[in-house]
Amino acid sequence: MKPAIIKPGCGDERYTAERCYILELVNAPADPSISIARARVEPGVTTVWHVLEGIDERYLIVSGTGAMEVAGGPPQSVKGGDLVLIPAGCSQRITNTGTEDLVFYCICSPGFRQDKYQALE
Repeated sequence: MKPAIIKPGCGDERYTAERCYILELVNAPADPSISIARARVEPGVTTVWHVLEGIDERYLIVSGTGAMEVAGGPPQSVKGGDLVLIPAGCSQRITNTGTEDLVFYCICSPGFRQDKYQALE
């Protein structure tokens, strides 16, 4: 890694087939070891079961409440400040159990690549 300042992506938030909104903030060739995106899930919505092959992911919950499911485990409650660790290759989905948007950062290492994403539904 070389010293650098990476400016956040200036794209728009987009709705995805995963049933949530994504705003990609950082996914730069200058630092392929990590990517950061903001996700937003509307009340009552459950995202699609999916896996990331070869990419560890962390969800840093910013606001709202939800139920997180990882690797076939039971749903676990999450809220602002919680950090969810999702090892590469583990199935995952999250449900917004609250009345306001569930907002969290998706931090991937190495950085997210669409060809490593696999929907399971």
